[in-house]
Amino acid sequence: MRLLVRKGVSTRYRNSALGWGWSYVKPLTQYAIYFFIMGTILGRGRGGIENFALYLLAGIVVVNLFNEAFTNATKSIVDNKALVKKIYLPRELFPVAAVIVAFIHFLPQAAVLTIVAALMGWVPTALELAAILLGTLIVVLFATGLGMIFGAVNVSFRDAENFVEIIRMLATWFSPVLYSYVLIVDKLDQVGHWLGTLYMLNPLTSAVELFHYGFWYGTTTDSRPTPPHLLVFSLVGLAACFVLIIVGQVVFRRFERRFAQDV
Repeated sequence: MRLLVRKGVSTRYRNSALGWGWSYVKPLTQYAIYFFIMGTILGRGRGGIENFALYLLAGIVVVNLFNEAFTNATKSIVDNKALVKKIYLPRELFPVAAVIVAFIHFLPQAAVLTIVAALMGWVPTALELAAILLGTLIVVLFATGLGMIFGAVNVSFRDAENFVEIIRMLATWFSPVLYSYVLIVDKLDQVGHWLGTLYMLNPLTSAVELFHYGFWYGTTTDSRPTPPHLLVFSLVGLAACFVLIIVGQVVFRRFERRFAQDV
């Protein structure tokens, strides 16, 4: 595991002039585009979300962690096909190591978020720090479970990578990153109350809102900035992630016997 993680970290920006600087440049560029479109052109920040810049950055950091971890885990078996064919070792190490590498590259983005929040007057409480840690754990487990499933399927059916690209796109727009959760929950509740609840049960939604609570909540004067029953939704999402990992292990074992011949 240590060797796989070291390899993933060291080769990420090999022969790159900026090196680890890309871990800052790419997410900040993405953030600038979203902020310009949503905060300036569409006026989202002036439409009721106080400190929209911090709100947006907190959501983007969470979704970027999920997207990178999920993508890396999906490609992990195929990217390490030489090792899969020649060396026997628990193949689950590949997607797990890929998620750990994504987490390591998440840390610079988390550092930027922390600095921005501090400049906006953020003074963390124990409860807010616990929310940040819980949100991170949910994202890591969620990406691991999905990564094991799609990583195993991807060996036999490379269409899995295309599905992952679709899920990555949906993750940004279907999570409360560019808008308040109230906006979409109210619309869904008009169709059926269970749809709003289902949206909040999405582990990624809970993780984004936990980061909003941890970083953004303390800088606002809004009396109801976070969803009701956020802790309940988060714990249900956490339990769903553990179930997903068990399912992922079953699927992984089912496909593993064909790795050497299909990779």
